[in-house]
Amino acid sequence: MTGFVALEGVDHAYGASNQLAVEGLSIEVEAGEFAAVVGPSGCGKSTLMKLATGLQFPRAGTVTVAGERVTAPVKIAGMAFQAPTLLPWRTTLENLLLPLEIVQPHRRELHRKRAEYVARAKNLLTSVGLRDQGEKYPWELSGGMQQRASLCRALIHEPQLLMLDEPFGALDAFTREELWCVIRDLHASRKITVILVTHDLREAVFLADRVFVMSARPGRVVVERKIDMPRPRDLEVTYTPEFQDIVHELRAHIVKARQ
Repeated sequence: MTGFVALEGVDHAYGASNQLAVEGLSIEVEAGEFAAVVGPSGCGKSTLMKLATGLQFPRAGTVTVAGERVTAPVKIAGMAFQAPTLLPWRTTLENLLLPLEIVQPHRRELHRKRAEYVARAKNLLTSVGLRDQGEKYPWELSGGMQQRASLCRALIHEPQLLMLDEPFGALDAFTREELWCVIRDLHASRKITVILVTHDLREAVFLADRVFVMSARPGRVVVERKIDMPRPRDLEVTYTPEFQDIVHELRAHIVKARQ
């Protein structure tokens, strides 16, 4: 496989368990592509994310990112989850800077480049509609604002790969759609590779270049669906027959995958 992110023939189980979370899992995502992964609950979507970022290692098969076999946590990846997990005792700006205090080479350069990193953080906040919110604490922000800040934190070290695990699942419908547009615009402007794990088929079809459908556990890819609708996509496209047809098609695949 030659993709920017590639899993080939991967089996994985947790701990000493012999019950596989994924089996024979193969998936390939090209550089700059926006991929979405959907499937029944417990099918191994989050396991895929952990394998691709080096938080877990497979029992069998290979995982490569940017041409390198994954044998340690992937430094060129940023991650955002359903819960923003911002530290309540740090301001929003300080939360954004946290990865730079941990990830090399930024950690050793933080003191010397602090002004540059602070400017980068402020620019990110501005890009997601949070200008002048950097001095507020997480508890002073709405849920949607916290999730925007979480996205910025995932991007602060300028990763080549962004992994999103149900990042909008806990938000109301209107806020969720607003953030679809935020991540759409971030992907378009930064040209990074994005893998989104989601249960929301509308979200997957609106954002992705390709959608991968996984089987019930042990998970593997059973369907790959290219989304040919032109970019940039406006929210109005979600009400078109073409869009709805793709959503219904994917839903049918998932129903079949659960059987």
